Amino acid sequence: MEQTHAGVEDCSVSGFESAEKVIIRWDATASEEAREKMIFNDPNEVKLYLNAVDEIQKFVSSSAGDVENRANSAIQIAMARLEDEFRNILVCHSSPINSDSLMLSSSSSSSSQLEVDEDGTSSNNGNEDDDQEEEETDLLKRSSSSASTGSAAVRLPTGRGSYSRSTSSIREIELIPIESVVHLSWIARRMVSAGYLRECIQVYGSVRKSAVDSSFRRLGIEKLSIGDVQRLNWEALEQKIRRWIRAAKICVRVVFASEKLLCEHVFESVGAVNIHEACFMETVKGPAIQLFNFAEAISISRRSPEKLFKILDLHDALIELLPDIESVFDLKSSDSIRVQAAEILSRLAEAARGILSEFENAVLREPSRVPVPGGTIHPLTRYVMNYISLISEYRPTLIDLIMSKPSRNATDSNTPDFDFSELENNKGPLALHLIWIIVILQFNLEGKSKYYKNAALSHLFIMNNAHYIVQKIKGSPELREMIGDLYLRKLTGKFRQAATYYQRAAWVKVLYCLRDEGLHTKGSFSSGVSRSALRERFKSFNALFEEVHRVQSQWLVPDSQLREELKISILEKLSPAYRSFLGRFRSHIESGKHPENYIKISVEDLETEVLDLFEGYSATQHLRRRSE
Repeated sequence: MEQTHAGVEDCSVSGFESAEKVIIRWDATASEEAREKMIFNDPNEVKLYLNAVDEIQKFVSSSAGDVENRANSAIQIAMARLEDEFRNILVCHSSPINSDSLMLSSSSSSSSQLEVDEDGTSSNNGNEDDDQEEEETDLLKRSSSSASTGSAAVRLPTGRGSYSRSTSSIREIELIPIESVVHLSWIARRMVSAGYLRECIQVYGSVRKSAVDSSFRRLGIEKLSIGDVQRLNWEALEQKIRRWIRAAKICVRVVFASEKLLCEHVFESVGAVNIHEACFMETVKGPAIQLFNFAEAISISRRSPEKLFKILDLHDALIELLPDIESVFDLKSSDSIRVQAAEILSRLAEAARGILSEFENAVLREPSRVPVPGGTIHPLTRYVMNYISLISEYRPTLIDLIMSKPSRNATDSNTPDFDFSELENNKGPLALHLIWIIVILQFNLEGKSKYYKNAALSHLFIMNNAHYIVQKIKGSPELREMIGDLYLRKLTGKFRQAATYYQRAAWVKVLYCLRDEGLHTKGSFSSGVSRSALRERFKSFNALFEEVHRVQSQWLVPDSQLREELKISILEKLSPAYRSFLGRFRSHIESGKHPENYIKISVEDLETEVLDLFEGYSATQHLRRRSE
């Protein structure tokens, strides 16, 4: 019995000494050959070395004296070597994600699987009817049986040898070849078992974080602090926001998701609690904060109207990403990432609401007092209507964000008086805000119209701008639906009323010259036409018409249809009146001296000159056309 026990001890010592020799042979501090070669490039050496590490590990806690010291020394050498091998495998596969592969759909893996043991042998399980979902979620599941040395079987798909998987939005792809993932898992298990968990996490995190940083650079994500972002001019920032939206989707759904899957596969068989969580956060926490800091900087930046739509783009992108963020960062240790994303989303929503309110105030208070030449469309009108047309395109988002109705200070005389109860009852807060913006725009334009010295031009200005507002609403189905036909009819009546006021102010004096009153002489025995009064009447008409033509040919009605309608409306009143006046009194002038001094224009010439109106000619152009 004693001989048997002694034989076992001799066998154990022999095994220890053989394992120790293998460890020492690969000590990079003592061997040039060990420094130049890597163990995991040779499958046979991998088997020998890992078996040696497992053998030495048995003696660390179960022996004493000289053997224990030698075991501890050998383990330290082995862990240093395995750390180098671990780092080398990671570095060899740390290139950034190929952007071309991001466009490819996930290809299904073969359902046939192999079990690859640490000794390099394989066996075909032959079950070709395995459920594909089980295969995708269990690619590196440990076999229920383990060898006495602690080796474990790892199930691999055949074919492309990929462990990538895809959901409806998340696309997890292969970052490291599956064979290398197995090697990393084998190394990690032994490092953790030997008490080198912290070193394992640090090496893994530093190398994989560098790979993530490289992917960020390829995607155009810069390392910018919140201060850096807020100092950028808006034009540069717009481009960065567009790039960030595209890149963020790839980062969350591909880069971060794939890193998480890789951590799970490398460390799931290690045995230490939550080690894959620690390695995942070590890898991506810094990049994730860097990624979301950009959106956070935008959410807290100075508010201005031009930022609204990019903020809404960011909001839409983030709200679309939020379920994926919650899925990828579902670990307790990544609570801060989920919270940051949710808080940014909330701040973006608040920024959008604030910008809309500030935009309303800016429209109301826009201070320009210089009249636009020719009574044409004011730049403010174009800007505001283009702005709210864009707002209407973001209706699905803004309907959820704009929850309160607009309000006005009833005691403030600088705000328009408007009764929202006159509108359709089913108007939501967003629609009421858009209508309110149009109301305050018109209020501002009414004030600007008073800076014109010519009353007719003031009315023409209101007509042009009200017509433009109506046309912009009609040209946008989304905007028209929100504004509603009731208010649209009011706006249409507004520009038609302004057109009527313009014609009265501009042409009443001209038409007044064509009346009969004051031209007849009355005596005791006869009545007739006073030639002198008639001559004065023609002279007044000629002078007034020439002045109106000179001035109003410089005015502008930019809408061609409105311009023609206005000219026709003028001619419908002016042409018959002038033709009738000539018919009644032409003979009285032509029978006297120098009739050409009084009848200077025919009906046809009058109609031609009216057609010159509202073209925005300069004074020089007007004189040139008159001389032609």
